[in-house]
Amino acid sequence: MTHSVPKAPPYPKSHLLAASGVAALLSLALLVFPSREVEAKKTYINLELESGSEMVIQEKDDLRPGSTTGDEASSPFARIETPTENQNSAGKDADKNQQNTDLTTTQKPTDPSLKTVTVSNGDTLSTVFAKVGLSANVLHDVLNSSRDAKQLSRLKVGQSFEFKLTPSGEIERLSTKLSSLESVHLEKTPKGYAFKRDLIKPELRSAYARGVIDSSLFLSAKRAGLSHDLTMNLANVFGYDIDFALDIREGDEFEVIYEEKVVDGKKVGSGEILAARFINRGKTFTAIRYVDRQGSATYLRGDGTAMRKAFIRTPVDFARISSRFSNGRRHPILNKIRAHKGVDYAAPRGTPIKATGDGKIVLAGRRGGYGNAVIIQHGSKYRTLYGHMQGFAKGIRTGGSVKQGQIIGYVGTTGLSTGPHLHYEFQVNGVHVDPLGVKLPMADPLLAAEKKRFLQMSQPLLARMDREKASMLALNKR
Repeated sequence: MTHSVPKAPPYPKSHLLAASGVAALLSLALLVFPSREVEAKKTYINLELESGSEMVIQEKDDLRPGSTTGDEASSPFARIETPTENQNSAGKDADKNQQNTDLTTTQKPTDPSLKTVTVSNGDTLSTVFAKVGLSANVLHDVLNSSRDAKQLSRLKVGQSFEFKLTPSGEIERLSTKLSSLESVHLEKTPKGYAFKRDLIKPELRSAYARGVIDSSLFLSAKRAGLSHDLTMNLANVFGYDIDFALDIREGDEFEVIYEEKVVDGKKVGSGEILAARFINRGKTFTAIRYVDRQGSATYLRGDGTAMRKAFIRTPVDFARISSRFSNGRRHPILNKIRAHKGVDYAAPRGTPIKATGDGKIVLAGRRGGYGNAVIIQHGSKYRTLYGHMQGFAKGIRTGGSVKQGQIIGYVGTTGLSTGPHLHYEFQVNGVHVDPLGVKLPMADPLLAAEKKRFLQMSQPLLARMDREKASMLALNKR
């Protein structure tokens, strides 16, 4: 007999849906909230830029008891944690405290009574004093305390003034550096202000320079390492033989052995030219500085003969000749043929004018079409005239005396003049001659005993110039 087993009644569909939902929720919960046995790997992002400004991600294993290592540690559900706001604040406070500690240990407290002012463009001594609260009356008292105190007015951009003030704001001490070799100090005393000047004596070394002129002497000398003052001195040394306004040509050469001033191994300036050569238009001129037994310095040729003449060739350095000596020149203002009994040197207004020789000033004042003029008598035979001056140098007056090379005035346009220039005339026994062509008289020759001493001193300098030039030319050929 066969018995049929009755079928279980089916669950309602609503019950099946509910059970499925519960199972899904349990599975999701297990995924989202792992058990304690699963290791959570913490990764911190360091936001500081290190090693080439790249972001560095540091991973640290959470070494809690019972933690495990394995592939689950690199699960995509591992948490990326960054410091909380409170942690950031705590870190910043710690850094700040460390910085404050560092400042306390490395920085020394400043003295409030010390004030430093650096001179800027447009500053005067009055504005410098005002920056530290000192009045114009104080400045007046300082400058009038002594003649030396007026050196404080020689301001340069970048120059530093250090003030020491009293608690009431009055000046107690002042110091400033005028140059690499000179400092001045001012101190308040019961009797007023005491001025002190400190000079550093530099070490003197000899140096060699050589150049070839391709455009101008100044540019070539600068490339060779010569300062502006040394270049001017070089021109003055050879000023008896070379007209630097007329004679310089491309390809001319120069060599110089000169003094360098050195302090603590650093070059701070230049001194005298000890020896020099100048090749002008293929002709070589040599000059050696010689100090005689009386202490007088002069420049002599290599053979010991005097370079110095009774007159230098040009009264204005590096000027341009705008008009030459002529008996038939048409005057630019009078518009008629009129002899031009001198040489015109065109130069910027205010350019210094030098006396070409020693002499006595016959006139320093107005002279008709010459405008402001100076006339100098040189002994009984020679006379020179300098016209169209803007003004006269200090101490230049009728009846006074001048030395060769002394500044007597400045280029201008006074009198019958169409532009700033110097009109220069040269007379021999009352007759006008061409200043560019006249043979200049020599100065007194060197005594025989001094000449022997000079030759012994000059030979090493001449030999050094030969060696230095040969070495430099050999290097250039490599």
